[in-house]
Amino acid sequence: MRNVFHTVSLLVILTVFTLGCDSVSRISSSQTTDLSGRWNDTDSRLVAEEMTKDVINRPWLEKFARTHEKKKPVVIVGVILNKSHEHIEPETFIKDIEREVINTGTVRIVENGIFREKLREERIEQQSAASPETQKKLGRELGADFMMFGTINTIVDTKKKNKVVFYQVDLQLSDLETNEVVWVGSKKIKKYLGGKKVKKKYRGKEQ
Repeated sequence: MRNVFHTVSLLVILTVFTLGCDSVSRISSSQTTDLSGRWNDTDSRLVAEEMTKDVINRPWLEKFARTHEKKKPVVIVGVILNKSHEHIEPETFIKDIEREVINTGTVRIVENGIFREKLREERIEQQSAASPETQKKLGRELGADFMMFGTINTIVDTKKKNKVVFYQVDLQLSDLETNEVVWVGSKKIKKYLGGKKVKKKYRGKEQ
């Protein structure tokens, strides 16, 4: 009788454990997923792609090539401030921007912030720890010609259980020597969160 009781108890425990576990499945990293309506990896990637297309097709790039013997400009992606109401990690968006710009083959990117300091620390350490033929020389960094920086903002409009979130990403590119702003770009995303009936009302207004 005791064995039967133990067996039944074990089955009950296993059943509860199984029902309590969420189902997990792998999906493609490029697949669009928008469960919460908040800023996500798809938004970051698409904004980076569109803003990169815009910046490399503006007059500043041709002007630089014409006055610098067709050399590629060197760009550093600086601070991108998150001024939205959400927790958005700017570093992820910065890396998306850097990847897209590098892949165009028209611009050179140099490291910024923490990563640049780590590289400098490694070069300094090599001067005493690495063999002379493999040491990387000091004072050979590639100086940036332009710096890109910007902001991520949101506007939230709510009514009862319905909500519209408007994201605006503003970036600008400035000449490091003259402080001249050579490009300004803006990308807007509007997301609706709510019932189906109200969603039809907003569908024609989406951007």
